[in-house]
Amino acid sequence: MSASPTCRVTPAPPAPVIFDLDGTLVDSEPNYYEAGRLLLAAHGVPDFSWEHHTRFIGIGTRETLEILRREYGIEASVEELLAGTNRRYLELAWAHTAVFPEMRELVERLSAAGHPLAVASGSSRAAIEAVLAGTGLGALLPTVVSAEEVAHGKPAPDVFLEAARRLGADPADCVVLEDAAPGVLAAHRAGMRCIAVPYVTGTADDPAFAQAGLLFKGGQGEFTARAAYDWLGRRGSATG
Repeated sequence: MSASPTCRVTPAPPAPVIFDLDGTLVDSEPNYYEAGRLLLAAHGVPDFSWEHHTRFIGIGTRETLEILRREYGIEASVEELLAGTNRRYLELAWAHTAVFPEMRELVERLSAAGHPLAVASGSSRAAIEAVLAGTGLGALLPTVVSAEEVAHGKPAPDVFLEAARRLGADPADCVVLEDAAPGVLAAHRAGMRCIAVPYVTGTADDPAFAQAGLLFKGGQGEFTARAAYDWLGRRGSATG
């Protein structure tokens, strides 16, 4: 009797991994809130709250300012508001931006294992580069895409598709890490798998998060580099 063929697992090449920046890799939302609060106060809006700010987490800066400009009837152009926000944010970002420790560990693990890595963010390129330089992550995340460089911000897939193009990767092979519903939708629309770590844990039941392949409903308090890395490693294909 001949032995039945055995099934073996062929290891797949390291998956390209694309990180959102704000709220995913780094806790920059307090800086963005303060920059926005100061900007709006300068334009006659004195009561912009953190709760109001959380509506825009995951949405690009330009899109956020377009909405706020309409809501508050601000006469200044979006370009003027964008320049003012970026100036204030960069001052805060250079002073202090905290990296989520488990995210730093994950980036280091992935880099050491040879995964192609990128950042795709709704922030300006200047803001992204300032944060990456100030936190020491820049050397590990050399490929950067800003929403300024594509036609549409999240939840459109443009930034993720451009990141895949720059990595020379098939979007279907890429994995995105995101903290907000618009980013998870953008990853899904790009045809990419997604690990979701909600920055605002109260939003974890948003239907968009159901598109994620791995969801840490408790946010950064639940997320571990080991769990994410192990999930990424389960990509082998069985061959007979």
